[in-house]
Amino acid sequence: MAGFKDLKGEGHAPTLFMAFLYFDISFMVWTMLGPLSTEITEALALGGHIMTAGEKATLLSLPILSGAILRIVLGFGVDKLGPKMTALMAQSVVIASLLTAYFMGEHITYNALLLVALGLGFAGASFAVALPQAGQWYPPKLQGVVLGIAGAGNIGVVIDFLFAPKIAELWGWDAVFLVGAVMAIVTFVAYAFIAKDAPESVYQANPKKLKDYGKLLKDKDTWWFALFYAISFGGFVGFAGYMKVYLMNTYQVDMAAFGVDVLNEPNVKVIAGYFGALCIFAGAVLRPVGGAIADKMGGIKSLYIFYGMVALLVTVSALVTLPFYVAILVLFLIMANLGMANGAVFQLVPQRFGKDIGIMTGIVGCAGGLGGTALIQTLGWSKGAFDGYTAGFLIFAGVVLVAIAGISFVKTRWRTTWGAAAGGRI
Repeated sequence: MAGFKDLKGEGHAPTLFMAFLYFDISFMVWTMLGPLSTEITEALALGGHIMTAGEKATLLSLPILSGAILRIVLGFGVDKLGPKMTALMAQSVVIASLLTAYFMGEHITYNALLLVALGLGFAGASFAVALPQAGQWYPPKLQGVVLGIAGAGNIGVVIDFLFAPKIAELWGWDAVFLVGAVMAIVTFVAYAFIAKDAPESVYQANPKKLKDYGKLLKDKDTWWFALFYAISFGGFVGFAGYMKVYLMNTYQVDMAAFGVDVLNEPNVKVIAGYFGALCIFAGAVLRPVGGAIADKMGGIKSLYIFYGMVALLVTVSALVTLPFYVAILVLFLIMANLGMANGAVFQLVPQRFGKDIGIMTGIVGCAGGLGGTALIQTLGWSKGAFDGYTAGFLIFAGVVLVAIAGISFVKTRWRTTWGAAAGGRI
């Protein structure tokens, strides 16, 4: 089993760390609107704009959608300009968007927030840069654990939920954007000096043309990986982005009672952030574990296990009215399995498309973002149409079952064709 100790003497550790840090801060910024959803709703209401459930879902999903599409663009940039230059250009747009939100402050409008949300999509697109930059330095047998480490930067959303509501409580919601901008600037400088693109002796760059994208899109395996990642990463980022809204709408009374003997008039919005962080942490930190498990038993078998658990737990959440603490445990396990599934999918992708990893990371990452957008919109629709989330959860569980059926459909072909000479377990 390829593990962390096997990384010693391989690749370039400083670049692997910076890929993680860049993705971590970027993911934190990308999902920033989620933990601030209640505060932003209240701020807009003071200005006379009452957000509907649909408008709220649109605002939360727009950075996810923007990030999904931009992953294709940045994937192309990785092949043309190299990961480092592409990352620095994208990070510049992100910093500008954060500062815009901060300086507009309480005068910001819903439409202006939509434009900021579009800019934050460049942070979500960092996935298409960080993973290939790390992966290009390491051999196939270590791709699961390496891309798992780089991808664990999605722990940034945990930082959001832990600190954004508290910062908003102390200094105002707009201060969160200033803090994010400062962290993004520090990361920009560190990345510029420390991260390095893999030299030709380690990785042979193979810049692609637009027709090469078209060729990959004609490959049916591209679409299978897109589906699998739309479920795993889409599920993770979708639930993460909507987590606070869900908890506030479903368990606000339970959270208001939490710690009332210890805390003086506890801020429910802050407490919702803490519980959201707990659940999201599982998916973020366990991504490299999922990659390592896939290295040992194969990505296909791993995905059977992870997806099976997600389908079961989401169905339970949909059909059973769970006590608050049980619901938190179930959400924790759902996010844990989605996170491990992310690692398992990207244990397989480099083995199938090793020569096109830049483009494929963009394409598959785009599918993941689109999946997250669809999930947020589905949950928002479910709340608006039925004043609950049963329909939204059941739809997602059904899509997961479709993915499980897809794995059964492709596994024999994969193992007997490209998997036989991939260099890692399939």
